[in-house]
Amino acid sequence: MNKQSNVYTTIYIIVLVLVVGTALAATSLALRPKQQENIDADKMRQILAAVHETPSADDVVAEFNRYIVEQTVVNTKGETIEGNAFTINMAEQVKLSPDERSLPVFVCELKSGSRKYILPAYGAGLWGPIWGYIALDSDGSTVYGAYFAHQGETPGLGAEIEKPAFTDQFNEKLHLFKDGKFLPIEVVKGGVAPANGADYVNGISGGTITSKGVGAMLDNCLTPYKSYLEKLKNSSNG
Repeated sequence: MNKQSNVYTTIYIIVLVLVVGTALAATSLALRPKQQENIDADKMRQILAAVHETPSADDVVAEFNRYIVEQTVVNTKGETIEGNAFTINMAEQVKLSPDERSLPVFVCELKSGSRKYILPAYGAGLWGPIWGYIALDSDGSTVYGAYFAHQGETPGLGAEIEKPAFTDQFNEKLHLFKDGKFLPIEVVKGGVAPANGADYVNGISGGTITSKGVGAMLDNCLTPYKSYLEKLKNSSNG
């Protein structure tokens, strides 16, 4: 075949594309398990961050398995249902009505022996999704810690939700139950206390929309756990 012909050039390009495409597909398949391992390890790191544990990258899986002593899934009635808490996609769950959701719970036992209950949250910021984990004491009301992350919030503004200056506010013994009422933590501007008496944290200066997004996320994602948390509260009182 004439190597200078258009036919030869076309065949050569087709073969080259097929070879390169096959090689890329094979590489992608080969790397997929490792990629999933990295994704899972990062999720474990985020969950542990809510209880102030920060293992190294090499230790995160072992530390997760050490601290997380139970994983369960509940419904809005507080009943345990079938499901894998770790693999539940919160981005999909928040699209459902609360009664249809599968609600993951990660039970953590610290070195002190105290138990914490870690609940995931997912919502929308200014430029993209935001998410996080809220850790509660065994009374189902007292906030022990929190972790937040984002996909594309503005550096120095909305992106500050992942910084200690914001997350450390959740270490100040905030409560979800006030005078017998369930009131998710609110994010406010200028330290103005909510009229309903809910506990609150201060929003990010200059990150108003992201701050509102965090507040809406906490309301939307924590409220469905009300019955489950009431059971924890009653159990701790009994």
